[in-house]
Amino acid sequence: MSDFEQKVREALASPQNQGEIADADAVGTVGSPDCGDMLRMWLKFTEKDGKRVIDRASFQSFGCQTAIAVASMATELLKGKTAEEARELSANELTGDLGPLPPMKIHCGQLVEGALKNALDQTPAATSATPVGTTLSETMKQPAGKIRIVPVD
Repeated sequence: MSDFEQKVREALASPQNQGEIADADAVGTVGSPDCGDMLRMWLKFTEKDGKRVIDRASFQSFGCQTAIAVASMATELLKGKTAEEARELSANELTGDLGPLPPMKIHCGQLVEGALKNALDQTPAATSATPVGTTLSETMKQPAGKIRIVPVD
């Protein structure tokens, strides 16, 4: 087993920040029709030292183990970052301790990066197109037009 595979297994054994944040300030959803992965990310901000920073981040995912592991790592990395700092993070940086992704798993990092950027682009959750409390599974069952699918290259 490679070092990467071991790190993914460790991240999956104890994934961090899974599930929705009921009072989130922003929610972003992204999916890839090619591989079927979908990921939703919630962000909750707070004031710290005169800056608006991410206090909590969480996710729900329909995806492979690597996507879940990357999302788990990313939600930990985001704590304490401003929206601007979070927006600057690349898919490679969001992988955290997993390190560089193998070529066939790069889309997993891009999926997480896409959900983060989609959340950062959203209005507060109370007025967004994705109602608070709607799970990713429920969203997938809604008629077309109710979810924004952002293809990941």
